[in-house]
Amino acid sequence: MTDKKPLLVVSTGAGISAESGISTFRDAGGLWEQYPVMDVASADGFARNPALVHRFYNERRAALAGVKPNRAHIILRELEEKFDVAVITQNVDDLHERAGSSNITHLHGELMKVRAIDNPSLIYPLEHYTDTTTPESTIDGHRVRPHIVFFQEAVPMFEPATEIVAKADIFVIIGTSLAVYPAASLLNYVRPGVPVYYIDPHPSAVPKGVKVIARTASAGLEELVKELC
Repeated sequence: MTDKKPLLVVSTGAGISAESGISTFRDAGGLWEQYPVMDVASADGFARNPALVHRFYNERRAALAGVKPNRAHIILRELEEKFDVAVITQNVDDLHERAGSSNITHLHGELMKVRAIDNPSLIYPLEHYTDTTTPESTIDGHRVRPHIVFFQEAVPMFEPATEIVAKADIFVIIGTSLAVYPAASLLNYVRPGVPVYYIDPHPSAVPKGVKVIARTASAGLEELVKELC
């Protein structure tokens, strides 16, 4: 009988995907400068101009074809050899999946899926990065929308994520400003005494007891592996 592996819970943000060349909203030259965020990423924006929102996410999906997982994504998969790794990501790309991570929770939805407008529980995977949708697109008779959590909408996977974090033996935050809620509040669900690491080249102010590794996702994870393994 083998010993149970420690549960390593990792919360990832835009910084880990940025290393693969995926544009972020917040950085200089990012998507906010190209698109008014409330036009393409809010419930009001979708209601006002669904065609624009469909087009925006079609473009984001197509962009995935030109990127690949980076060293940070690969390290998280490799850590499964020694840890029970649970990834909780704010990112809507599929880079964690493509790197081979086996336990992934997407807080903000997934680019490679759409869902029925009249029944959010009906979620449909898309087969190709070139797949596109419009306001008229239907699957099984249902009009569909991007499977993305818009601003002004609830985050249905947040509660399951808190339950995962509450069981963590080690908690790691990578590539996020700790300013995006509710994701930033996951830190509040870590049990007292559990080691917490924060990897980011420009770390925000963090609570006492959190070890900061002020490096990029890949370099920071290389450093963390040396400490944990």
